[in-house]
Amino acid sequence: MTLKDIALLNLRRRKAKAGFVLAGLVIGVATLVAMLALTEALTHEINHKLEKYGANILVTPRTESLALSYEGLSLGGFSFQTNEIKQSELALIHQIKNAGNLAAVGPMVLGVIQVGGHEALLAGVDFAALPILKPWWSYAGGEPGTDQVLLGSEAARILNLQAGDRLTVKDRPLNVRAVLEPTGSQDDGLVFTRLATAQELLGKVGLVSMIEVAALCKDCPVDDMVAQIAEKLPEAKVVAIQAVVKGRMEAIGHFQRFGLGISALVALVGSLVVLVTMMASVKERTAEIGIFRAIGFRRGHVMRVVLLEAGIVSLAAGVIGLGLGLAGAQAALPLFSQSHGGSVGLDPWLAGGAILLSLAVGLLASLYPALMAARLDPHQALRTL
Repeated sequence: MTLKDIALLNLRRRKAKAGFVLAGLVIGVATLVAMLALTEALTHEINHKLEKYGANILVTPRTESLALSYEGLSLGGFSFQTNEIKQSELALIHQIKNAGNLAAVGPMVLGVIQVGGHEALLAGVDFAALPILKPWWSYAGGEPGTDQVLLGSEAARILNLQAGDRLTVKDRPLNVRAVLEPTGSQDDGLVFTRLATAQELLGKVGLVSMIEVAALCKDCPVDDMVAQIAEKLPEAKVVAIQAVVKGRMEAIGHFQRFGLGISALVALVGSLVVLVTMMASVKERTAEIGIFRAIGFRRGHVMRVVLLEAGIVSLAAGVIGLGLGLAGAQAALPLFSQSHGGSVGLDPWLAGGAILLSLAVGLLASLYPALMAARLDPHQALRTL
């Protein structure tokens, strides 16, 4: 009879003890797998949503003057830049090394117009890119046509216009397609129209005032992309909106650290359960261990028997815990996610790591009870018979 056979027989004879150790490890592994799988699924969802958060790279004409305004409050009068970016240079942005990380590129042309005795800022935009660049925008109807405008809520109030009204800009009649819902940003005070229409009205055909780039995605090298765009457009100023980038990274980092912290705590509790149960099992088997030693078993043999028992139970707990953890994460996903139809995938690294961790926790927690069993004096052990 081999040591493996002895270990299996011991597990069969002490099913309650083995079941208790198995349950403790299964709970630990299942919780760890569920937390990590749920964290990974939610992180993927957060990344997917943050990819639609808006522009996080801004390309503007380079200037040698300092801005005299802060958060919409002008301290030195409005002075709009006369230098512009050539629209033909937009194609260069799509030629950067990380072009695959570009979610949207939106050119914008700006200029001052007169509307009913009021000065307003006209913005020509690419409406096709706005769902990604400005996903928080909300207005009734479709996007404006060639001779139509979209008014910001504040612009509509000051100009006393609403959807369906008509205004004239430089002798060109334009219809108000819709009024933008309040955004709480400077967009509320602008008059928006198609890029080509604004270029014609402002006399800036082939020119753009700024370019908004949405490049927010999982592991996007935003800083590298800024450098790549700046290399392609040396006459422009390229900056990353750091608040958006850092906020995204911090949110994901906090969520991952929370999941790892909870998992480590559960793994510690599981190891304590194994330790206490195996120590109790060794004490109950004092006479059995004495007989083994009396018939020629060495200390190493006794340790191997105890560790084999722990290894078999730990391996079974790892496999069962992996399955239960994935099932639990899938069941809990709708409680934490607003999306429908999401699923928790089987990550080979997570599966292998969970089983190895179960083995490591079970064996390490059983090491001291195994040493305690090996050090038993066979003479004293036999006296218990």
